[in-house]
Parts: sequence; C-alpha cells; structure tokens
Amino acid sequence: MDKFNPTTQESDLPKISKPATRNLAEAGYYKLEQFTKVTEADILKLHGVGPKAVRILNEALKERGLSFAKK
Repeated sequence: MDKFNPTTQESDLPKISKPATRNLAEAGYYKLEQFTKVTEADILKLHGVGPKAVRILNEALKERGLSFAKK
C-alpha cells in the first residue's frame, strides 16, 4: 500500500484514536473502501489498532453498505 500523504490523499476514516489513525495511515489505509479487501483480523494485527477501532470502522463501513472482507 502507498504511504499516506495528507497533502495528496484525503482520509475519510471515522474519528478513532490517534495511534490507530496513525498506524492505519502508515499501513496505507486512508479510505473506508480499502477495508473491503482485508479482514478484521488483518487490521487487528496492526500496532495500535484494537477492537474498539475495528468496531468504529465496522460501523462506518455499514453506514455505507460496506463490510470487511470475509475470511
């Protein structure tokens, strides 16, 4: 994944903790649609991203009719 560059890429992620946001960005995640290609378990492996962040991401995905990839 590409490194997040706030000057060229806009994030549409919901408000989650700063460590989770930072680590998701470092892993190249900055758009909700990107999470449809990975599982919750994949995201939980990232440092600083815990169950609460995944729950918030899940809620945001559901609002758009999206979901994490299935195992």
